[in-house]
Amino acid sequence: MPILNTESPKGCGDSNAMPKVPVPPLKQTLDKYLKSLRHLVKEKQFRKTKSIVEKFGEPGGTGELIQKKLLERRDKTDNWVYDYWLEEMYLNNRLALPINSSPVMVFSKQIFRDRMDSLSYSAHLITGVLKYKALLNARVLPVDHGRGKLAGAALCMEQYYRLFTSHRLPGLKKDSLVIKSASSEPEHIIVACKNQFFVLDVVSNNKQLNEMDFVSQLEKIVKMAENAEERLPPFGLLTSDGRTEWAQARDLLMKDPTNRKSLAEIESCLCVVCLDDLSGDDPNDTNRALFMLHGGGDRKNGANRWYDKPMQFVVGVDGICGVVCEHSPFEGIVVVQCAEYLMKHIKESSALPLVSSSSVTKIDPPRRLLWKCTLHIEGLLANSAKRLQKLVDNLDMDSYTFKGYGKEFIKKQKMSPDAYIQVALQLTFYRCNKRLVHTYESASIRSFRDGRVDNIRSATPEALAFVQSMTDKEATLSDEEKITIFREAINAQTKYTTESITGMAIDNHLLGLREMAKELKIEKLDIFSDETYLASNHFILSTSQVPTNGEIFCCYGPVVPNGYGACYNPQSDNIIFCVSSFRDSTETSSAKFVEELEKSLEKIRDLCNRSNAVPEPAYYSQGTSQPPKPGK
Repeated sequence: MPILNTESPKGCGDSNAMPKVPVPPLKQTLDKYLKSLRHLVKEKQFRKTKSIVEKFGEPGGTGELIQKKLLERRDKTDNWVYDYWLEEMYLNNRLALPINSSPVMVFSKQIFRDRMDSLSYSAHLITGVLKYKALLNARVLPVDHGRGKLAGAALCMEQYYRLFTSHRLPGLKKDSLVIKSASSEPEHIIVACKNQFFVLDVVSNNKQLNEMDFVSQLEKIVKMAENAEERLPPFGLLTSDGRTEWAQARDLLMKDPTNRKSLAEIESCLCVVCLDDLSGDDPNDTNRALFMLHGGGDRKNGANRWYDKPMQFVVGVDGICGVVCEHSPFEGIVVVQCAEYLMKHIKESSALPLVSSSSVTKIDPPRRLLWKCTLHIEGLLANSAKRLQKLVDNLDMDSYTFKGYGKEFIKKQKMSPDAYIQVALQLTFYRCNKRLVHTYESASIRSFRDGRVDNIRSATPEALAFVQSMTDKEATLSDEEKITIFREAINAQTKYTTESITGMAIDNHLLGLREMAKELKIEKLDIFSDETYLASNHFILSTSQVPTNGEIFCCYGPVVPNGYGACYNPQSDNIIFCVSSFRDSTETSSAKFVEELEKSLEKIRDLCNRSNAVPEPAYYSQGTSQPPKPGK
């Protein structure tokens, strides 16, 4: 999550009024690149890479030419890296969205006595969405502001305006992010129930429906969905498939006018509300996280989804609720802010009795979306179901709350909670594997125009020195020496974080150099075909801090087959972790990682407690009241 303060009213957050993302100096990026990998690769490999990088950056060379073109691009565009980054992170990716790409927010377990309770909850949620959308339409949503290094700085708000106006369109080679322009057409929501899709108009006779109206409409939808004679095949399964497979299937669907109309209704809706059946599992944190990520596959509620829509609200009859997010339009903080607004609205409106009278005299019933299905399409659906189930069976998830302490203890040590947890994750990985690997931690760059994220490479040389001091060299070093090395690791992590959130990280810059070289038709640059560069973008440890108020937690899948996804949420006296991996990898185990994570956090706490006076990190000595925090 980004550095965020929503209390301050000053600043407009208007993208056009914000500074542009800088292009870092070429030599600075190349030097940092070499430093980031020297301790992670073999000496012979490093020497080869160093030679390649030095050649690329030599005065008057290819690197300087491409850098000049990037600077020109910065002058001509609002955000020189945005399109490159969006395609690299999302649109070029051919993997299926569930687990591989779409994060989820898991709500606290709800207590529903029956289906009617779940429909009332859904009605409150829908009215909350409409109120939030009204704030967006009027552009009066409170502006987010930075803290720490960015204290008081307005953050770009453009991501919020894509929450309910966009969808991801599959392509054979590359997807598109489609943003709906303002329209006078009445707005609607799509409701999924028993793998069927229904259009729920939110306005009737020029008047918005109230919560009782929505309950009545949702009851009708449930009744229609239960009619087995009218039940259609589970077309939502197609959206769970690989992006090329889904693009091919969609092209086939588009040949029929009935299917074209149904696709248009879904793609133009505000959001999807998924009324789920019983999951059949113990609703603990791990199972609720799994269910949000994949719905249990086609055997349960995995087909009761439309994964191309950015906001899918899931309301299970057993109280398993949350939101599934298509990630390309926005980052996690945007979803958290929206979800926390909705949770507050639901809590307040649930305390009031539903209005018994209808808001309008006559409401047209919801409309079932119709599909034309051929034997070929039936085969595609069957294949999609098999591939989704394979994903479901392969995911290894452990949602875990560390209760030994939380961010308040860390702050008392005068350390950044984020940096502390990142170093703890490095220690954990080392305890599991006796090595460090290239690590991704998302860092918000929303202080710039149309800013999204860059990467904090947390596997620093200083982190390696610390983890070795706590393992291989533990018996030979004193506590004073260990705490000094720990402080150096914290400071290195904090420094990299500050550089990242101020536009001086290396990943976006290297991406821009690579893509600009392609545009200039500069063939086969060694720096980008080098095995070291390719390995440096294989993030075995993908991490992100997603802080919430405690009623919600975030999780996501690994980004590589032999990797971990590690999302964390520091609370005052505990830390929520969601660790994911794939079962078919012999290199990973979520349970083992969590076991070692607990030991790592305990060992670091004990070290701090034994060290009566922990030296202050650099940002305190420089007069900064709060350390910077990164985010997804």
